[in-house]
Amino acid sequence: MIEFITQPWSWWFSGIVIVSIMFTLLFFGKSFGFSSNLRTICAAVGLGKKASFFDFNWKSQTWNLVFLLGAVIGGFISKQFLTSDIPIQIAPSTIQDLAKLGFDTPKSILPEELFGIESISIKNILILVLGGVMVGFGSRYAGGCTSGHAISGLSDLQMPSLIAVIGFFIGGLTMTHLIFPLIF
Repeated sequence: MIEFITQPWSWWFSGIVIVSIMFTLLFFGKSFGFSSNLRTICAAVGLGKKASFFDFNWKSQTWNLVFLLGAVIGGFISKQFLTSDIPIQIAPSTIQDLAKLGFDTPKSILPEELFGIESISIKNILILVLGGVMVGFGSRYAGGCTSGHAISGLSDLQMPSLIAVIGFFIGGLTMTHLIFPLIF
């Protein structure tokens, strides 16, 4: 059974699962968005008394907190029991592009040059902190994260989500082709 679960799965299978989940959420009048869990947690611990943004009925979002808990537990189970010793497969052209930026051939999803113990430096800490702040600010400013807009918002035909997704792609391309080479 483990071999069946850990084998590479086709892209279309993921698409079918996402579509099934989205139809179910839309049927029950829910919308998917992972970043909204932070607001829900803040409301649950009582920050609604200090900031009106957190003053809402957080219990209506309990299902989303269960989803968050499931994602954390699923990540733990995946890492502990379903990981493989097979090296990550990356296109040769990507390996060449990474080598030009000073990265070795990746052995896992997380590059050692950014996330390894020996990579701890002021520069890398600043990059990670600044990136985290920008993602957090962008999620709040855009009214949701990439998954919320790209999966839920677009499936619900929301124009703001289309604009946000176009912005995400522009930002990603700018980072990949302009900013990332300057940093490394």
